[in-house]
Amino acid sequence: MTTPWGELALTRFPEDPRDRLRAWDASDEYLLRHLAQEGVPLSGTVVVVGDRWGALVTALAEHRPAQITDSHLTQEATRANLARHGVEPGAVRLLTTQDPPPDRVDVLLVRVPKSLALLEDQLLRLAPAVHVGTVVVGTGMVKEIHTSTLRLFERILGPTRTSLAEKKARLIFCTPDPALERPASPWPYFYTLPDGIGAVSGRTVVNHAGVFCADRLDIGTRFFLEHLPSGGGGPRVVDLGCGNGVVGTAVALADPAAEVLFVDESFQAVASAEATYKANGVPGHAEFRVGDGLAGVPSGSVDLVLNNPPFHSHQATTDATAWRMFTGARRALRPGGELWVIGNRHLGYHVKLRKLFGNSRLVASDPKFVVLKAVKR
Repeated sequence: MTTPWGELALTRFPEDPRDRLRAWDASDEYLLRHLAQEGVPLSGTVVVVGDRWGALVTALAEHRPAQITDSHLTQEATRANLARHGVEPGAVRLLTTQDPPPDRVDVLLVRVPKSLALLEDQLLRLAPAVHVGTVVVGTGMVKEIHTSTLRLFERILGPTRTSLAEKKARLIFCTPDPALERPASPWPYFYTLPDGIGAVSGRTVVNHAGVFCADRLDIGTRFFLEHLPSGGGGPRVVDLGCGNGVVGTAVALADPAAEVLFVDESFQAVASAEATYKANGVPGHAEFRVGDGLAGVPSGSVDLVLNNPPFHSHQATTDATAWRMFTGARRALRPGGELWVIGNRHLGYHVKLRKLFGNSRLVASDPKFVVLKAVKR
């Protein structure tokens, strides 16, 4: 990536030489050019929200910024990119969306996230630290910045305008108004599950901002809940890519003897899963882990993995995450252990499962979704 301070060699995480997706885009470059051309003072507390793979904080590392992210993978990519450029450990403060934000923010740089709810949540959390002299600049590709995006900045921080587009990227300029009466945060959001979906029927769901389908049960998860293994699947169960934890909570309610591990790369998701589990007074043992899939789970230690893999990485459509989840599941499962997957019919997950496990059985289907099972031989 070309920046006003030189060239940077950046990678995503996990690093894969076959991955043709870059660790930055034109909106990152546009923001950095603006900071240099306008001489924005960076001597105070610089906070970067939503930095996709650490491109922004790596470029600004000499100013000792803080990065706030919902993504474990982003944090790992940031650590690797900082180390690659010889940045001393601790020069960049790595925070999650669940951590308390800095008490004072002098420069706030926002990489607009895909989730409007997550943007709302983070702006509300940061607003008390923003003062009349804070420089607030957002950035994103034109297709990511909508009227609703600008209204959020205006409603929470102050008057907002946008730049002209360059290379299909745009900047957002916001002038903080400390006298603005800000709305109360609606997060986390609680709702009650419908009947007819097994052990979690009528139970409470807790969703933090940015988690998929925050205000209702999505149709894919509902279909999965209707076709979960009836026998519990064994004592050690993983809800892989757990989101708000509804699937793992359903298993724990149906089989109190089960030990359920909730795993997601999103800090918001794991916080939601833990809150959902606790809100329903589930008996038994559960563990909640933010991480890269099943990395760190011992090989042959799991009886059942339940998975609804994502097929997007930010704006890009890719099956790389699903493939890594399936590969990790096969390693972690004991012989005879099962991976249960739900996905859209058109994604063709049965082909990947047969290639990896040597088998794949259709458990249930409807016009949109399939539930598949693969057994580790």
